[in-house]
Amino acid sequence: MVPAYLQSKQHYEILDGLRGVAALIVVIYHLGETYASSSAGVVFPNHGYLAVDFFFMLSGFVVGYAYDDRWGSMSTWAFFKRRIVRLHPMVIAGTLIGAAFYYFGAGDVFPIIGQTPWDAVLLAVVLGLLMIPSPLRLDVRGWGETYSLNGPAWTLMWEYIANILYALFIRRFSKTLLTLCVLLSAVLTADLTLNLNLFGLLPDRGEMNHTLVGGWSLSPEQLYIGATRLLFPFLCGLLLSRMQWSLRIRGGFYVCSLMVVAWLGFPRLGGVESPIFNGMYELVCMLLLFPVVVLAGAGSSVTGKKSVALCRFLGAISYPLYITHYPLIYLQTAWARSHQDLPAGTHVFVAVSVLLLAVGIAYACLKLYDEPVRERLRLRFLVGQRKK
Repeated sequence: MVPAYLQSKQHYEILDGLRGVAALIVVIYHLGETYASSSAGVVFPNHGYLAVDFFFMLSGFVVGYAYDDRWGSMSTWAFFKRRIVRLHPMVIAGTLIGAAFYYFGAGDVFPIIGQTPWDAVLLAVVLGLLMIPSPLRLDVRGWGETYSLNGPAWTLMWEYIANILYALFIRRFSKTLLTLCVLLSAVLTADLTLNLNLFGLLPDRGEMNHTLVGGWSLSPEQLYIGATRLLFPFLCGLLLSRMQWSLRIRGGFYVCSLMVVAWLGFPRLGGVESPIFNGMYELVCMLLLFPVVVLAGAGSSVTGKKSVALCRFLGAISYPLYITHYPLIYLQTAWARSHQDLPAGTHVFVAVSVLLLAVGIAYACLKLYDEPVRERLRLRFLVGQRKK
């Protein structure tokens, strides 16, 4: 007999689909970064990096919806096992794909690769497989990333931290206390987007001032940025789930998708002269626009077999796409920088090909690896377990 807390709940199809839309935007944004002077200089989608914060908000909402009412029959260890089964197989896949492509990126863009011995790469693989963050002295690529074989894994580190905090502490918070935490974390978001530097942890970041860009390394300022990017959206998503608010709109998935694309693709405001306007825009996105999308996605329905199938496909592929695409971006970056004299059409063709290849690899990982492995782990570690 399967315990009540292991029984599946109804999925929010639209939220699944929106996660896939945001994942595609992330890939397009990273492809555009190759041709930008900085992470904040991508032409379109200029604010694609905010998809990470949107992911965190969706995560908070879904975790609250899925687990808040199960703690009477579910242990903390059972929760951790469920989250590891859900998240970690693709962490392993992303790390191994990054390791397989690593030496192919050697060249002018990543000169350190040609000087890195195999045992250092092996250590990076082990740390990535175990989700252990790497200090800067163990960086094997030269970009200062916590996981230099697969850069976006830094967000999974913060996702794990969010789940640990939720299971040990936050799940016990009353709505009032959770609301207070949301308000306090909003102050941190304002500190970062408006570049207030209330705690003296934000050095001059040049073009990335007044943005939420950052969080991918273990330096004090990057840790502060990462924690700030996690706390408000995750706590806000959790609060929205507990309050059981929702907005119902017609054509929910398509309208919400257009909003996500529009807001993440919105051009940078203010330019170099008045970057504060860009910070204000990102603050509005975080505090108002993203919560509206989450509420509309949760409150609306999707009808029609094709629309439901699209949402399910995008939802299923979103995590594999996000966690496996970046090794291809390393290669595309190295190629583009060494072939700058080629026609623009050639660069567009390569970028589109990389996007399609990333989707294909993600789908293959999903069907040939992630789903079978998670099913075996579910049967081995989750089905039939009792509260301990």
